Amino acid sequence: MKFVKFPMPYRHRHPKVRNVNEVLEERLTFGQRTADRVAATMGSWPFIIVQTVLLTVWVVLNVTAYVRHWDPYPFILMNLMLSLQAAYAAPIIMMSQNRQAERDRLDAQNDYQVNIKSEEEIRAVLDHLVAQDQALAQIQQFLADRFNSGAAAADPKPGS
Repeated sequence: MKFVKFPMPYRHRHPKVRNVNEVLEERLTFGQRTADRVAATMGSWPFIIVQTVLLTVWVVLNVTAYVRHWDPYPFILMNLMLSLQAAYAAPIIMMSQNRQAERDRLDAQNDYQVNIKSEEEIRAVLDHLVAQDQALAQIQQFLADRFNSGAAAADPKPGS
């Protein structure tokens, strides 16, 4: 009787999966960290509320001339300040978005590597299951042959 040969035990030949967040944190420069902080700050409700309050106070003080008109109505100085803020905010936010796109690419690459590893391991498990099925079929056949030959030896032939 020929016995089934089981596949070799599965060996992990792939690199270790790394946490994408840790990889990105290691690579960040000072400028990138600053861009992320600025984008997070400017994209928050506290920033919008504080800016709204400051602009309202600016307008009220200049309209009522309570202190003195440093920026009379049409508020050219305020528009200049807001334009400067927008001129700097837009590129900083874009830098932060570019970093997020880089993170998404790393995330996709990491997902791809995990999928390849999973496929390798599933293939190894399936190969092992096929070998087990073959071994069980051989064992079953062996037992059936043994039972049938033992039952025939135990029963005398009729008419003898």
